[in-house]
Amino acid sequence: MTINCKGNLIDLSTPKVMGILNITPNSFYDGGKFQEESVVLNQVEKMLNEGATFIDIGAYSSKPNAEFVSEVEELQRILPVVQQIIKQFPEAIISIDTFRAEVAKQCVLNGAALINDISAGLLDEKMLPTIAELQVPYIMMHMKGNPQTMQALAYYDDIVKEMIYYFSERIFEARKLGINDLIVDPGFGFAKTLEQNYEVMQKLDIFKQLELPLLVGISRKSMIYKALETSAQEALNGTTFLNAIALEKGANILRVHDVKEAVEGVKLFEKLKCN
Repeated sequence: MTINCKGNLIDLSTPKVMGILNITPNSFYDGGKFQEESVVLNQVEKMLNEGATFIDIGAYSSKPNAEFVSEVEELQRILPVVQQIIKQFPEAIISIDTFRAEVAKQCVLNGAALINDISAGLLDEKMLPTIAELQVPYIMMHMKGNPQTMQALAYYDDIVKEMIYYFSERIFEARKLGINDLIVDPGFGFAKTLEQNYEVMQKLDIFKQLELPLLVGISRKSMIYKALETSAQEALNGTTFLNAIALEKGANILRVHDVKEAVEGVKLFEKLKCN
């Protein structure tokens, strides 16, 4: 199970870790921390040294009820960061967390290797054709509505069944356009209640029937700290535990704030598989 990132085949049969770099001022956990160039580059270097395969950069917070950011502002935030990272770390595999086709295109033209879209192409009709044109790996996430409306749309008769149908439809549309490398993300925390998040986690192995790599992003999310009655700052232990469950149920990529701990978890998981 491989994806092609700028000519490099990444084997996802061994799980990989994606480090999160939020360059937004208002992200739920690390908003505002990574604004200055030196701080950004130090964080990227740290994540790469700790074993991150991918660096996922986001310039538009997708937390519930996040404030709207224009396309122009998103580009102004993200392009200089992509350019700086590629200049300093030319071998880095950069993922772009955006639902806008033009942002995706400009970032890829400046060195990014894959696109991570919370809307699976439903918030910008140009996204799938753009990905087809660029021929980069594409992560499609499950969500209903948008970050401003999603939490009011968390109703399902059978959440996993409806998610499988959603992905099947989006995969069909992507394949029809000739998009080769697809990754699915169940979208923990997006248009899902606390209980629904845990139902999806419990049944995560069902998504393997899609026969695509599976990305799981639960790092320090409210599904952890609300269940534990703590905070995002205190949610690393819970994150590590649920990441282990996700690996056991077939996750191929862990998207995390804390790279070192996730990489260690993957190493131990692989050690168990070998014995």
